[in-house]
Amino acid sequence: MSFETDLKRLEEITAKLRSDETGLEESLKLYEEAAQLNKKLTRTLEDVKRKIEMVSADGSVETVSEED
Repeated sequence: MSFETDLKRLEEITAKLRSDETGLEESLKLYEEAAQLNKKLTRTLEDVKRKIEMVSADGSVETVSEED
């Protein structure tokens, strides 16, 4: 999934967890999914930050290998 899709799913999970209609078992499953998405999104943001920091003063970008 893309970053945007993962973020949207995380927002959906957050809304469900805040709902009074979500039971304990479902909440636990949603929480676990949210934790995994959070790790993935954080890792993506860290990669992007590292790439941005590699932009040199003349505006060129150094090549960084993709990890996934």
